[in-house]
Amino acid sequence: MTMSTDATFQLHPQLAADTTCLGHYPLSDVLLCREGQLPWIILVPRQMGIREIYELSDADQIQLLRESSAVSRVIKALYQPDKLNIAAIGNMVPQLHLHHVGRFSSDPVWPAPIWGRLTASWRSKEQQQAEMRKLQQALADTADFIAA
Repeated sequence: MTMSTDATFQLHPQLAADTTCLGHYPLSDVLLCREGQLPWIILVPRQMGIREIYELSDADQIQLLRESSAVSRVIKALYQPDKLNIAAIGNMVPQLHLHHVGRFSSDPVWPAPIWGRLTASWRSKEQQQAEMRKLQQALADTADFIAA
């Protein structure tokens, strides 16, 4: 199990504002986006100053892939999306984070990318908490996940 996380790690303020923490894997924090139209989970490796996947050590790159695969399987099992978009864009937030977005042929901007096209529709606090409980329960069945 890889765990080369940075003790000085701080989540970028934009990610903190747009998400709720579901829990932690050995390398990454697991965040639920507040956007309510699509299932959207973000992995953030707990390392300061890293913007790109290739900047992680080889072992941490492999760990990130394991964590990403676990999150992907949970999204597929719970929501049955037509497609799962996984991206580390980071143009607006200079901290490595990996988006996992379940897409549906019926979603508002299908088949276009969601960035810059999806009109924000945030979940209420109650809806976010209900979604968190469901996802935490499913993620608890994956290796090394610890709920927040």
